[in-house]
This record gives sequence, C-alpha cells and structure tokens, in this order.
Amino acid sequence: MSRTQDTAIIEAKKRARIAARDRRSAAQGRLGRDAAPAFARHFFDAFALAPGSVITAYLPISSEADPMAILKEAAARGHVCAMPCVVARGEPLVFRRWQPGDLLIDGPHGTRQPVAEAAVVEPQLVIVPLLAFDKVGRRLGYGGGYYDRTLAFLRARGGKQIVAVGLAFSGQETDELPEHAADQRLDWIVTERGAKAFQLR
Repeated sequence: MSRTQDTAIIEAKKRARIAARDRRSAAQGRLGRDAAPAFARHFFDAFALAPGSVITAYLPISSEADPMAILKEAAARGHVCAMPCVVARGEPLVFRRWQPGDLLIDGPHGTRQPVAEAAVVEPQLVIVPLLAFDKVGRRLGYGGGYYDRTLAFLRARGGKQIVAVGLAFSGQETDELPEHAADQRLDWIVTERGAKAFQLR
C-alpha cells in the first residue's frame, strides 16, 4: 500500500468516526441499559462454550454497548472471565482474570482494568468494543490499534480457536467501512436484535 493510499484510509476513518460516534450515542440514548439482557440472551444462544472457557470483555465507557450482563452470566456458568490491560503503547493487550465484583483500577485512555496481581490468561473468545461495524465484519475502532494488534497476535498463536465478537447496538451498523491492511475483522457481531457470524477473508 502506498503512502498516499495509507493517508487516504486514515482520513476516511477519521471522518467515519465522527459519524459513528453520533450514531452510537443516539442508539445508546434510545436503548441504554435495556439492551444488556438482550445482548446476553443472543450471546449465549449463539455460543455453546466449553466448560471453563476463557471470555474477555471490557468495562464500557462513554456510549459503548455494555457487556457486563454477559460476563455475569458467564461467571455464573463457571467460565473464566477476564478484562484487557494496556501494558505499553504499540503492544498487544494483556488479559487478566476478573470476576464480577473484583476490584478494577484506572488504566490508560479512561479505561478500568484488573489489578497487576491478577493472573494473566489467554482467551478463547474476545468481546470487542467498537464505534461501527459493517456487513462483512469490518470494525471501526478508536484509532489506537490495540485490538487489531491483539487479535493479530492471538490469531497467529491460536489460529481459528480465537473468536472475536463485536458488541454493538444495531444502529451502529453501516454499509461499508474503510479498511487498512493491518485491520482485523470480527468473527461475529452481537446486537440487541441478534447474533450474526461473518465469513472472514
């Protein structure tokens, strides 16, 4: 990819993020916490997880879709829950074990993450935050590249065993998103309306 093409994609993503933030905020304003039980129901309808599977999600910030109902149900079913931790700029995320009710501390970029003493685990399923998604599984993030680096790292180590699930309001879907060569697509999307699998490249 040429520098001109790379610059054009970066600029297209910047424009897409402005519109995507507005759509997500509007969707969250309409649905709010009422969407959380639907997220959990559709998630567990879609995934028959092996006992003790490691699932990671995030503590929502701003208008992000809330995965806490999924984690609470996962913990009740005996699965191992975890949350992402930023260890260094430009590095993949590290996942530390966390159960609902455990302490969270301040992390970079307004995030909250488990304490440093929490055990590091490697997930089989990663629930990913996003600004927007499209019909083929492209995901628009915030521009830091943390989840793209992390998914690339996990997929290189674990292959198809790693499942990346976007969690979003249905109003966050858009027709087509700009994509860089390093971007990692989603395997699934879960919204308040249902769950859908994507056919990856």
